[in-house]
Amino acid sequence: MALYLLFESASGYSLFHAYGLDEIGQNTEAVRNSILDLTRFGKVVKLTSFHPFSSALDALNQCNAISEGIMTEELRNFLEMNLPKVKDGKKAKFSLGVAEPKVGSQVFEVTKIPCQSNEFVLELLRGVRLHFDRFIKDLKPSDLEKAQLGLGHSYSRAKVKFNVNRVDNMVIQAIFLLDTLDKDINSFSMRVREWYSWHFPELAKIINDNYLYAKIAKFAENKSDLSENHIPELSELVGDEEKAKEIVEAAKASMGQDLSPIDLINVQQFAQRVINLSEYRKKLYEYLVTKMNDIAPNLASLIGEVVGARLISHAGSLSNLAKCPSSTLQILGAEKALFRALKTQGNTPKYGLIFHSSFIGRASARNKGRIARYLANKCSIASRIDCFSEVNTSVFGQKLREQVEERLDFYDKSVAPRKNVDVMKDAIETVVNVAEKDADGQKNEASVKKSKKKSKGENEDGEPMAVDEPIQVAAGGEAETDKKKKKKKQKLEAQLENAVPDELNGHDIEQNGNTKKKKKRHDELAKDAEVQNGTEGKKKKKKSKLQDE
Repeated sequence: MALYLLFESASGYSLFHAYGLDEIGQNTEAVRNSILDLTRFGKVVKLTSFHPFSSALDALNQCNAISEGIMTEELRNFLEMNLPKVKDGKKAKFSLGVAEPKVGSQVFEVTKIPCQSNEFVLELLRGVRLHFDRFIKDLKPSDLEKAQLGLGHSYSRAKVKFNVNRVDNMVIQAIFLLDTLDKDINSFSMRVREWYSWHFPELAKIINDNYLYAKIAKFAENKSDLSENHIPELSELVGDEEKAKEIVEAAKASMGQDLSPIDLINVQQFAQRVINLSEYRKKLYEYLVTKMNDIAPNLASLIGEVVGARLISHAGSLSNLAKCPSSTLQILGAEKALFRALKTQGNTPKYGLIFHSSFIGRASARNKGRIARYLANKCSIASRIDCFSEVNTSVFGQKLREQVEERLDFYDKSVAPRKNVDVMKDAIETVVNVAEKDADGQKNEASVKKSKKKSKGENEDGEPMAVDEPIQVAAGGEAETDKKKKKKKQKLEAQLENAVPDELNGHDIEQNGNTKKKKKRHDELAKDAEVQNGTEGKKKKKKSKLQDE
């Protein structure tokens, strides 16, 4: 059976014919030994045809298609033109060796050309790649290197292209740092408590919050210096005047040991570090919330920003999470328990990271597994909408959250929930309405800007701004005529507002003060048209009379 080799290079598609393979017996070791020697390898493999790419963009498209396992129309035409035709109902007397098995399977589905991809074919293609510039005439090694470099840059650039506002890597790093900060702040706060309790042990019983304890340790310094004058400042820190008084009284009767000034300075500095870390942790949480609302707004509104970020980080990316089925998403984070249960043939876990959601905590013990399965289903829908939708909205997440609430009510009170189809229809309608409103708002802003540009040096009614000049009252009474003009203007404006729909918003009628001029101009044009029609009618009549005569 004859063997053809398809080789995809940076410059084009090429087809090679392998001879004498029956003698070799498809021995990979023999091929490996003969690859380096071009004289031996050239006797086995010979070029059949070569199809160059028309441009760099065409090369990029073909490379993307090959990497995704898709056969393009160009590749199909190239193979059908240069390979022997396979008759219907008969077996092909040749096979096509390809490097990508996915491409081979699609080639076989579409063209019925048998393909193979094994170690023997890959070794032959490796030899073709090594001596490719020798097989094609007028192709210099430098030209091939330039083509490979340009295609490599464009392919990498196309793969790395992304929306800057939707980088899920930022969320992954932020949630890892947030979890690390929680552990570090907790251990550092315990160290501050133990260190300062040597000097002021009663403070640990009065103040439970670690961040507040570090603040008071920083403020108090030496307990013997605390007096009633410090009560207002302590009450601002604590938020309770009674607790501030209690701290001052406890400092007076404290059983702790005195510390040297150097020790107190070290305690203060460490307390300040803990305070800074706690404040940075708050800022990082706010940053995570904003990034989650940009990247996965529906998942964040459904299950919360922190749990959603943990799911994304555990899956590796938002696209990986979107590809996960709901059964996998349900037990993300509980892999150890799952494999232990499979090994010991015990009960598999019901939930992983989604256990931190408030929905599972609110469910009863017998319904926790059900609500976890239902919540994982809704999370998979929300993650897919966030990953593949171009519209950045949280409407779907809110509707999915309502569905989970209804499911909880169904388990507790047996209230029938709405169908998923109806809920999704409502969500789509709300998204469409919001998009239309945004489009109308943008049109209104554009019309306002245009009207502002055109009305420079004009007043609100569209008339030129009046200059302060002395009013000259004529004998005929010009003040009365001004009043009449204003009344006529108001009537015209009212008519125009009734006649023109609200959607125009000043596009068609930009200056209401110029409507009289437009009307007069329209009347004059109509009169001219009537006169012209009359004269043309008279001319026609005269012509008809002359013809009769």
